[in-house]
Amino acid sequence: MAYDKSIAAFEEAYKVIPGGVDSPVRAFSGVEGTPPFIERGEGGYLFDIDGNRYIDYVQSWGPLIFGHCDAQIEASVIEAVKRGLSFGAPTTVETELAQEIVELFDSIDKVRFVSSGTEAVMSAIRLARGATGRDNILKFTGCYHGHSDSLLVEAGSGLATFGTPSSPGVPADLTKHTLLATYNDIESVQKCFAESPDDIACVIIEPIAGNMGLVPADEEFLKQLRIICTEHGALLIFDEVMSGFRASLTGAQGISSVKPDMVTLGKVIGAGMPVGAFGAKAKIMAHLSPEGPVYQAGTLSGNPVAMAAGLTSLKKLKANPELYVDFTAKATKLMDGFAKAAAAANLPLVTEVRGSMFGFFFSEKAVKNFDDALDNDSDTFAKFHKGMLDKGVYLACSSYETGFICTQISDEMIDETIEIAYEVMANIKG
Repeated sequence: MAYDKSIAAFEEAYKVIPGGVDSPVRAFSGVEGTPPFIERGEGGYLFDIDGNRYIDYVQSWGPLIFGHCDAQIEASVIEAVKRGLSFGAPTTVETELAQEIVELFDSIDKVRFVSSGTEAVMSAIRLARGATGRDNILKFTGCYHGHSDSLLVEAGSGLATFGTPSSPGVPADLTKHTLLATYNDIESVQKCFAESPDDIACVIIEPIAGNMGLVPADEEFLKQLRIICTEHGALLIFDEVMSGFRASLTGAQGISSVKPDMVTLGKVIGAGMPVGAFGAKAKIMAHLSPEGPVYQAGTLSGNPVAMAAGLTSLKKLKANPELYVDFTAKATKLMDGFAKAAAAANLPLVTEVRGSMFGFFFSEKAVKNFDDALDNDSDTFAKFHKGMLDKGVYLACSSYETGFICTQISDEMIDETIEIAYEVMANIKG
């Protein structure tokens, strides 16, 4: 494929945008080549400014569960736009979307809408601290919860260390209240609580991690995590910004028996528009302003265009729950095909599927945590990504990201993708 226009566009963007992109992963720094500049999407396909067509397994990093330019979602957005882009005032569509979410999740009585997943998590943690009167939070290495200051931390040498900033511009005074544990390792959690038994406001986790590749939490690990939080009076937050409505109609909570105290959501509830949300039982949410003293606000929170898109998307999902059977079947077919292609090329590969989410690592062993993920062969992934892109398959441009199936991805498109995977993997090995 030719990328002349995209290369020129990237060079032009670099002059006025840091790194040429508005979100770092888009720069393709973890893979080979230059990012295609996208002109439009249609169903399960993307088209770049050079005229290349790609089967899209990124789907705007998750929200487009019905693919690009879904007619019903598009119509609801256009209708909303005609009434006004934003009012900074209450609308009934906010309540309608909130009701749809509350009806689905046993752990949610009330929900507050925001404009991004980062904002949802940041606000949920503030609420957890306000509700418990505690300062410390516990997160897991490899779980990404947005770019707010207290969550941009990396692990120290011990299992239970206080976080140090992983980005310049983040004061150590802010991250000193963030404890780090190892995903799927309950002993590391127990050590954190042993060192700070009465000071942890919340434990936040991606129950199905999607930002170190697709790495689900073990059910027994989640059960023990629930027990520890209850014993110590800490709130358990499930970050389902990525897995909500993707892994199942109710995200991880449709798969696991473990129920959190708070949930953060995003992606699908905006159907491509910038939306996030956090919710909990009424007792916890009562601490939130204007009912309670914990302040959170946003001029564009609950804006009518995003709410209209999300409401249409959720109603379509609720009306067609059998979609998740199809999602799982297609994602499994794709990953089985990748695994067979890798075996034929004598390349190590492990795969994972949760509903419409899929992930794979060029690795000899199953991936259970971030250290395992870091052991994957990222060089091989970069070559594989480039080879697939050049043949018209658009995969996430990092070995630590997750792929997505949408309703517009057909079995024929998956067959084509698998056939290309055989060719590309054979060339890598050769």
